[in-house]
Formats: sequence, structure tokens, C-alpha cells
Amino acid sequence: MNRLVLFLAAASLSFAQSTPTPDDQARFLAGLPPREGSPLFELAQRAEFARHAKGLDLAWEDIERRQLGAIRGWMQQTLPQLVVDTAPLLYVFSGPDFLHANTFYPNASTYVLCGIEPVGEPPDVTKLEGDSLDHSLRNLRNSLEAIMSFSFFITAEMKNDFSANATKLSGTIPVIYTFLARSGCHIDHVEIIGLDKEGREGPLEGSKHPGVKIGFTGKAGQKQTMYYFSTNLASYMIKMNPGFVRFCEALAAPNGFTKSASYLMHLQEFDAVRDLLLAKCSTILQDDTGVRWKDFPRDVWTPKAYGWYPGPIALFKEKHQSDLAAVYKAGNVPPIPFGIGYNWRPKMSTLIFAQARREIRKAIPVLE
Repeated sequence: MNRLVLFLAAASLSFAQSTPTPDDQARFLAGLPPREGSPLFELAQRAEFARHAKGLDLAWEDIERRQLGAIRGWMQQTLPQLVVDTAPLLYVFSGPDFLHANTFYPNASTYVLCGIEPVGEPPDVTKLEGDSLDHSLRNLRNSLEAIMSFSFFITAEMKNDFSANATKLSGTIPVIYTFLARSGCHIDHVEIIGLDKEGREGPLEGSKHPGVKIGFTGKAGQKQTMYYFSTNLASYMIKMNPGFVRFCEALAAPNGFTKSASYLMHLQEFDAVRDLLLAKCSTILQDDTGVRWKDFPRDVWTPKAYGWYPGPIALFKEKHQSDLAAVYKAGNVPPIPFGIGYNWRPKMSTLIFAQARREIRKAIPVLE
């Protein structure tokens, strides 16, 4: 009997050791060497992984030199209070862009990201056999190319890149895993969740707001949480399905962040999410695609401009803000040493930091 118990215990331990953890999966997708004893060590010896790792190493070296390092330096010098802030971060119209969320706000206790892109399933790279390994890893690199080159995802391309028909690594989770691992974070646990109409976390089944919840250890050793929800933020959709907004309303005085948001909050059809940010956040950091300069109530908010304002790119030329242009034309606007948003080239990018001048409402308890 004792021998049987020992055999079963050994078998259980062997199985546990042969099952890659989410952190193992993330490191593999990020092209990082597997940890000692990782069950993915053998798979990482393949030529397809070597090509993937080399491609991501070069891309990461480029974005670190060109943008990420400059962002960290500028934030430390200009907005150091945000660097150390552990308040939640609410990043609307983000897609799976954990990369910039973590670079601007490395110590947020909770990151809440959202977009219309599908959540997908936690990846299992051990199921990528034959040509599917090379195809899936190449497709992952393609899906990262725009944001690492220009600082934003291209929605139409994402729809194809994240399609289950395009690759076995479908949805946003593989991208989020890659950014977590490359940012020096270690995944502790992953859970597929949904929100009910009151904003409560629960099972995915029947939810209008599918999401993923990832607990991780940050680069400095702190415990943090990241949520990504697939949700439509049009005002009529929020009215029909208020769960995501109610979830956000329960956050304790979050910082707000947005960029490359297609100027949606300039439209009446998206006034609900704009009003959520203005009512709930203690600060907002954004480019010119976020809340319009004139829509910050000056009795509550103090916005300040940074960088330069060349106006919108041609695709959104009708979204030009003459009052914002006048601020830059008047001079004395501090520069930024990096590019961000649609005008991604250095010395062509706009940033606006707005501070709320009022007591921020405390978190609203989510009904049980």
C-alpha cells in the first residue's frame, strides 16, 4: 500500500513538472530562454524558437532604445508621483497594450485594459506541432510589429492576427503574455472570467464582458493584477450592458490613460466612457485622441500640454482641435523625448496630463 502511495505521489509530481505553467508559456512566447527545469526546454531547442527569439530580441532592443527608456526617464523627471503610485490604472481603448501601461505606470496595483479584440484562451505552446509552431510564432511577431514600431495596434490587422482561424495562438492573451514576460514580470495565475450587470466577477458563461484576470509579480517583486475585458464602449452598449462601467466605478480613484483611441471620445456616441474618466479618475494622461481639450471642466481639472501638436493624421483630419493648437502656438510647452500615438515620430507627438482638483470619490462597493 505504501509503495502504491509513493508511486502515485511520484507520478503526480512528474505530471506537475511536465505541465508548463503560464509563466513558462509567457517566456516561450516572448522568446526568452526557458527557466531551469522548464518542460518547454526541449521545444525551445527548435530552429523555429531560435528565429522567434532573435526577431523579438532585435525588436525589443529597438523599442527600448527608441522609446521605452525615454518614457521611463521622462516620467521619472516630470511625473514622478505617477511612477510610484500604486493606484489602479484604467486604460480604455487599449487592446492588449500592457507594454505602455506598465512603462508609464510600473507600480499600479491593478491594470484594467479593454478593447473590442477577443480575449481568447490561455495558450498552450506544446500543442503547436510541425509547421504550426513556426506559423503561430511568426503570426505573433506580426501582431506585435505595429505597436512596437509605431506605439499602437492597428485594429483591422488585429482582427485578423487574433482570429482563431489565423493561428492556434488566438485572442489577446498571447500578446499580453509576451509583454508581461519581456517587461520582467512573472505570471502567478491566470483566470478566464466574466462580469455580470453589476460589475461583479464571475464565470465567463453568459457574460457580456468576457475577460482574463492575471495575477503577476512585477519587476520589483510586488504583487500586481491585470485585467483585460473585451467590451464595446459605445454609450448605447454601456446602457444595455453596464457591467464593465460598474466594475470601473468600483475602482478606488484610478489614474486614467489612453492613446491612439481613434478620437472616439470626441463623439457623442462615446460620451459615457468620457464621462466615466472625468468623474472617476484622479489623473488622466493621454494623447489628443482622448478627452478633448475643451471637455476638461476647468473648475475640476487642470490640464497641461507636453510635446507638440501637429494636428491629427490625415485619416482623422476633421478632429483638429483649434483651442489645443493655440496652446502650443503660444509657446512654453515642455517637450517630450519620445514619440507616442498616431503621430509617433519624435518631436511630433502630443501628451496631455490632467490633474483633478477635487476630492475623489472612494471606491463604490460592488454588490454581493
